[in-house]
Amino acid sequence: MSHKNKPYIIGIAGGSGSGKTFFLKCFLEHFTADEVCLVSQDDYYIPVAHNMTPEENKLYNFDLPRTIDREHFIEDINALVNNQTIYKKEYTFNNPNAVPKTLEIKPAPILIVEGLFILHFEDIAKQLNLKIFLETNEDVALQRRLKRDLEERGYSNEDVLYKWHNHVVPAYKEYLLPYRETCHKIVVNNTQVAEDIIKITDEISAELRHKLFNE
Repeated sequence: MSHKNKPYIIGIAGGSGSGKTFFLKCFLEHFTADEVCLVSQDDYYIPVAHNMTPEENKLYNFDLPRTIDREHFIEDINALVNNQTIYKKEYTFNNPNAVPKTLEIKPAPILIVEGLFILHFEDIAKQLNLKIFLETNEDVALQRRLKRDLEERGYSNEDVLYKWHNHVVPAYKEYLLPYRETCHKIVVNNTQVAEDIIKITDEISAELRHKLFNE
């Protein structure tokens, strides 16, 4: 496939705790850096956390479309579609002490766009050639969110549960779930067994290789 052609754009959408990170890790292992590039919605949060107290951070709803710099997100997707390299500061998950790295993302034949709102943002959704929806039972997703936020991000149990019930679940039901039926593939990810997800990414990547690279 020539780089002069427009890339094949895959949208991967799932709520918090749906296992997007692990799914993407497994999926990306099937391709070289020259074959695939990834743009994550998380890297387009409008920076606000550095001015917040812990209480303000707890109450601030990061699970709304307006918290994303949508214009910049779409500009960068379009730049990659037009074979241009982009540079973007990574998102440091509201940690004011973390120094963000600058990400260099080079265009590739496969462009993956992932995030909670990618199906809600119509100007992104209409560009997607393949839409993958990661679906997880709410109790499983919450346990994953608790584990991640308590261990990796230093939030308290109370903060995680407050955000979950007041921000995360309502946003999922309003901005992602309504688009479930528009997706080409629905991946149910309630498993704790890595091999289950690896097998699914094996199948999808094999289909893509055959379709795009004639292998």
